[in-house]
Amino acid sequence: MAESRLQQLSDAGVSVWIDSLSREMLRTGQLASLMDDDSVVGVTSNPTIFQKALAEGDVYDEQLREVAAKEDDPVEIFFTLAEDDIREACDLMRPVWERTDGVDGFVSLEVDPTLAYDRDRTFEQAVRFNKEVDKPNLYVKIPATEPGLGAIEDCIAKSAPINVTLIFSLERYAAVVESYLRGLERLVAAGGDPSKVISVASFFVSRVDTEADKRLEAAGRTDLQGKLAVANAKLAYEHYLEVVGSDRWAFLAGKGARPQRCLWASTSTKNPAYRDVLYVEELIGPDTVNTMPLETVRAFQDHGEVKAGSLTDGLDEAKQLLADLAAAGVDYDDVVETLEAEGVQKFADSFAELLDGIKAKVGTLQPA
Repeated sequence: MAESRLQQLSDAGVSVWIDSLSREMLRTGQLASLMDDDSVVGVTSNPTIFQKALAEGDVYDEQLREVAAKEDDPVEIFFTLAEDDIREACDLMRPVWERTDGVDGFVSLEVDPTLAYDRDRTFEQAVRFNKEVDKPNLYVKIPATEPGLGAIEDCIAKSAPINVTLIFSLERYAAVVESYLRGLERLVAAGGDPSKVISVASFFVSRVDTEADKRLEAAGRTDLQGKLAVANAKLAYEHYLEVVGSDRWAFLAGKGARPQRCLWASTSTKNPAYRDVLYVEELIGPDTVNTMPLETVRAFQDHGEVKAGSLTDGLDEAKQLLADLAAAGVDYDDVVETLEAEGVQKFADSFAELLDGIKAKVGTLQPA
């Protein structure tokens, strides 16, 4: 039997993750099917998906009624329900985690996005999640804001697996890598075992084109549209390769440390004029992750092309593109700063909507 397209993608070094999780996906066997049929080896949870499942179905009603009888804080109610889903998904993914020696098979749970600019509380919540979920294949998602960088370093120094999220710029990605390295160095200096800690750096893709394309349209340079997101990711991966080829990394690797893989997030194509698998086909390289929404998984299985090595092709063109953008009056730094601020706000807005949904749902449920 011929390999599926996503299996071919996996063979090219790309771990396929799905970007949503709900209790319905677990109970109906959808997640298990994605693992069996679509080479999915990781999951990132999404409050928007959780809210949709909560509002439209009754799968959470019984537990919600029980929890709400003892707890009235919607944040704590959400964490109680979500952690149960995360544990179940971690157990489902556990064989993958074991088969890959702890590289894949992870399930991600994000910290409260309202803590994005609070280093200490972010760290405390990450520690809490690790303790309460109590699964070795849990990733805690922390946004790559400047305060978040310190929390990431602190978590790595304490051997906590971290999925660094909301990375848009090359400068911020370099700072994320530095936080990972410093965390590992602190761990080694304290006598810890760095082979027990692992991380991914989630570099957002399609939103970069969405923001840059608006500005290029206004500048009359439509010839440059649809290129920055891929170029940005390729240059980030170039930095990754430089780091893992450095003497500093060689020392840590000699102690058993594992590299922090690049994870391509936001890989659904927002512009219908672009190929719907653009951000998968053009970002194929060893030791990477692509976390996809369900529609992108289906699209790639149907007609995706595995362009092995596409991630390291065209680096000179990627660098030239940044110069061309500047010449066109499009400020790269402002693009990525805007995206980070909007990204944090969108996470916070989604979380607020989720909490409102929990309160509304609790109000409709009768006491047991």
